[in-house]
Amino acid sequence: MKKLFPIVVFAAILCSCGTASQVTRESQYAAMYNDMPVTILVMPPINNTSHVEAKDLLYTSISRPLAEAGYYVISPLLAMDVLKAESAYDAELFIDKPLTLFRDYFGADAVVFSQIDDWTKKGFGIETKIRYIIKSAASGEIIFDRSCDLYLDLQVNSGSNSALAALVELAASAIVTATTDHIVAARKANYFIFRDIPRGKYSPLYMQDKEVIAEKKDIRATVK
Repeated sequence: MKKLFPIVVFAAILCSCGTASQVTRESQYAAMYNDMPVTILVMPPINNTSHVEAKDLLYTSISRPLAEAGYYVISPLLAMDVLKAESAYDAELFIDKPLTLFRDYFGADAVVFSQIDDWTKKGFGIETKIRYIIKSAASGEIIFDRSCDLYLDLQVNSGSNSALAALVELAASAIVTATTDHIVAARKANYFIFRDIPRGKYSPLYMQDKEVIAEKKDIRATVK
């Protein structure tokens, strides 16, 4: 019994250390819970890559995961028309400026900015690196900040080990990579980022998810 006691104590210490290292959503996204935004405006992404279509591809796919998380997202099509008419389509002009004009004009509580730092074909896939920031329209403070390094693997694998099958898979992978809409990569990146966001007012989990263990702020993932 005496020999067993130190082992039990050691195991308890390990468990307590593991629990202590876990961070809840309330702790990681405290500013989000304090601000409690309801209406969100998504700004066109800041594109730092040579892939000119990446900006529009990402922009059209950000709203859905936010809406599914319980937020009212202003229609991207409507917002884009207004932003272009007001010469406000370039988000980099506003990311470090007061955002009260978006609150007054759109009734937005928060504004979503995204920055694309990588969007390239690599091997038989698409590699993306995107940072997402949500700022309070009232205070201009950052209330949500995460980044995602995502590799979308488009390689075809039939499970066969024959040389002919390998050759067919190689050709099929090349075709898939060349023809697959890059919107898939954008949707995957947005899903991985916003699946951990505190739930909004229109979600049944609103203010009930504070004790959920938060994911890492910076994500690296390979997905099919």
